Amino acid sequence: MPALDCGHHAQDIDRTRMTPSPLAPDRFPDLPPVAGVRLAAGACGLKRNGARDLMLATLEPGTTMAGLLTRSQCPSAPVEWCRSILPHGMGRAIVVNSGNANAFTGNAGDETVRETVIAAAQLLGCRREAVYVASTGVIGQTVAANHIGRSLPGLMDALAPDAWEPAADAIRTTDTFPKGAVRTARIGETTVTLCGIAKGSGMIAPDMATMLAFVFTDAHLPADVLRGALRPAADRSLNCVTVDGDTSTSDTLLLAATGRAAHPPVADHRDRALNDFRRALEAVMVDLAQQIARDGEGAQKLITITVTGAASRRAARRVGLTIGNSPLVKTAIAGADANWGRIVMAVGRSGERADRDRLSIAIGGVDITREGRIVPGYDEAPVAAHMQGREIAIAVDLGIGRGRATVWTCDLTHGYIGINADYRS
Repeated sequence: MPALDCGHHAQDIDRTRMTPSPLAPDRFPDLPPVAGVRLAAGACGLKRNGARDLMLATLEPGTTMAGLLTRSQCPSAPVEWCRSILPHGMGRAIVVNSGNANAFTGNAGDETVRETVIAAAQLLGCRREAVYVASTGVIGQTVAANHIGRSLPGLMDALAPDAWEPAADAIRTTDTFPKGAVRTARIGETTVTLCGIAKGSGMIAPDMATMLAFVFTDAHLPADVLRGALRPAADRSLNCVTVDGDTSTSDTLLLAATGRAAHPPVADHRDRALNDFRRALEAVMVDLAQQIARDGEGAQKLITITVTGAASRRAARRVGLTIGNSPLVKTAIAGADANWGRIVMAVGRSGERADRDRLSIAIGGVDITREGRIVPGYDEAPVAAHMQGREIAIAVDLGIGRGRATVWTCDLTHGYIGINADYRS
C-alpha cells in the first residue's frame, strides 16, 4: 500500500466548515488553563481543504495517565500503541490527527506511529512510552511515516495553556462543532480543575468510549487511582451515547493528571476524599457525551432515554441502547411520529429481562402505558406536540428491579445517509 504525499491524503467529507448542528451549544465553553498542560493545533495536509488536522498536548513531568480503548477486533495502529504503553501509567504528550484513521494500514501504519512517537519524544526529551497518539478519519489509507512527526516542531512553538478550542477543532472529522467541557472539584481543601475535549459524530456506538476524548486535570493522583475512577465514569457517560450503532476502530479515551494541585495524597479510587472528583469527572464526560449525540450526523433531535426498573444497571443501559440504536425508533422520531409501539419492540429484542405486563412508557413526561396497558384516556396530542421539538425525552420502566440508566442518541434523517454516502467522494 503506497504512502500518500502531503495534500493528497484522506478524501473524507469534511463538515468543519458547514453550518453547525441545530442542536449545537451557542458557543465553545470557556475552558481555563490546567496547570501542567499546554496545547497547540495546526494543519499538516491530511484534510484536503487545509483545515486544522493536528493537535499536540504536552504534559509536565510526573503526569499520570489512564485510558480506555476500543474493543474493536480491527483496531487502528495508534490504539495498539496506546494499549501497549498504558500500563506504564505516565504521560508527557498526546498527538492527535484527523483526516486519516491510520487503521487497516499494516506495517506502514505502525511505522507512522513509531516515527510520530520518536519525533515527539525527541522534542520533549522523554521516553517514547510517555507519548500517546490517536487518529481519526478514513480507514485503509497510509501516509508517509514521518508526515505527522515533521509537523510537530511547528506546534511546539505554538503551545499555549488556553488553546482548548483550536485543539478541539483540530480533531474533528464529520463533527460540525468543537466539543469541550469543564468542571471543578474539591479534594480535601483544594480545588482541582478538569477540562475535556472530544470528537464524535458518526461511527458512534458504545463499546468502551466510542470516539476520541481527552480529559486533563491538575489533581495529584496515581495512575491506578485514575483507572479506578475512569471506568465507572465512562460507563455512565461515553458508553451511554450512540448515534448509529457502529463502533470505531479508533476509539480512545485518555485521562491525564498533572499532579500540580497541592491536595493530600489519595491512594485508593474508592476513598471518600475523591467523591467530588468522581462526580466532576463523570459530569465532564456526560457533557461531552451529550454534545456528541447533539452532533450526530444529520441529527435534528436530541433523544434522552431513561430506563428504570431493570434487573441491573447494566441491563437498563442495554435496553436503553437497544431503543437508541433502533432505526425504526429513530426514524419515527425524525418524522415526529409518536409511535410508541416501536419502543415496545426495542425493549423486547434487547435480550434483557422484560415483562410486557409490567412495562410502562412515557414520552415528554406523558404516561402512555402503565404496567402493560395503555393509560385510560390516553391523549396523543401532547406527545405529538413534544415530538415536534428538538429535544425528545423517553422514559421506560420495566418494573422488575432497581437498575436504571440514561442513554443519549439522535434521530436518523436523510442527512445521515447523504453524509455517509458521500464520505469519500
